[in-house]
Amino acid sequence: VPVDGSHWLSMREVLDMLRQKGHEVVVVAPEVSLHIKPSKNFVMKMYSTPYTQEEMEKDFKVFLHTSFEEGSFLERFLKVYEGMKKVGNMSAACCQHLLQNKELMRYLEETKF
Repeated sequence: VPVDGSHWLSMREVLDMLRQKGHEVVVVAPEVSLHIKPSKNFVMKMYSTPYTQEEMEKDFKVFLHTSFEEGSFLERFLKVYEGMKKVGNMSAACCQHLLQNKELMRYLEETKF
C-alpha cells in the first residue's frame, strides 16, 4: 500500500490470471494514481487522497528529472533525497486516508478482505 508504478504493472498480470481461473478480484486503490485504472477483470474500491492528479504527476516528473540532473554528487544526492522524502510523504498521506475511510474499512472487515 500504495502499489502504483512498476509494482502495479507486475501485479496486474497476476490479477488477470486469477480472474481467468474464476476468482473474484477486488482492488483497493487511491482515486489518484499513475497506473491503477478500472478494468472489467476486477472490482475497484477507491478512496480519496489529499492531493490531485496534477500535483502527483508534477511531483513525480520533478523527482525523475532531478535524478538525471548534472552537478556534484552531494548536490544530486540532496535533491534526490528531498524528492524521495516528498514521494514518501505522499504515500504515507495516501495510507492515512485509506485507514480513515470508515466505510471502506467496514467493507474490508465485513468481506474478510
